[in-house]
Amino acid sequence: MGNERIDLLRNTSIFAAISPGALELLLQRARRRIVGKGEYFFREGEQGTSIFVLERGQVSILKRWNGEDYVIRHLGAGDFFGEIAVLDLLPRSASVVADGDCEAIEFRASDVLAIARHDLEQFTMIYMNIARELGRRLRHANQVVFEAKIRYESVPDNFAFTI
Repeated sequence: MGNERIDLLRNTSIFAAISPGALELLLQRARRRIVGKGEYFFREGEQGTSIFVLERGQVSILKRWNGEDYVIRHLGAGDFFGEIAVLDLLPRSASVVADGDCEAIEFRASDVLAIARHDLEQFTMIYMNIARELGRRLRHANQVVFEAKIRYESVPDNFAFTI
């Protein structure tokens, strides 16, 4: 596989510090996903089985509320998405739509599991990296909710913060 793809993966937080050999194995099993402008990588509510690393283009993460889609954030080349559904085995929590033509590397859960059979330490590191990333996101979400509560007092008192 091309070194540029391994470099791309190593620059994402979930594949940081993963050995080139483990990344090579992942890339051998991975699929290239090409999605045109306005097309969806996946929609909220669909069963999730893949993690995507965006190689080219930009996507919008959308969350549906009262029949309308709201943009949560934009991601570009080198960013990843889809990891939550692979961890919790629940339906997708948001939709991802291409803002322009996009190319991504798609790793199915079974691709990542193949690393466990080859190198359990590297598999564990990938999942630890995912957990760290989710922890960072949760801290940020807690801060946003806290600030909203202080400013607007619109957050219920029984909202459970995770510390």
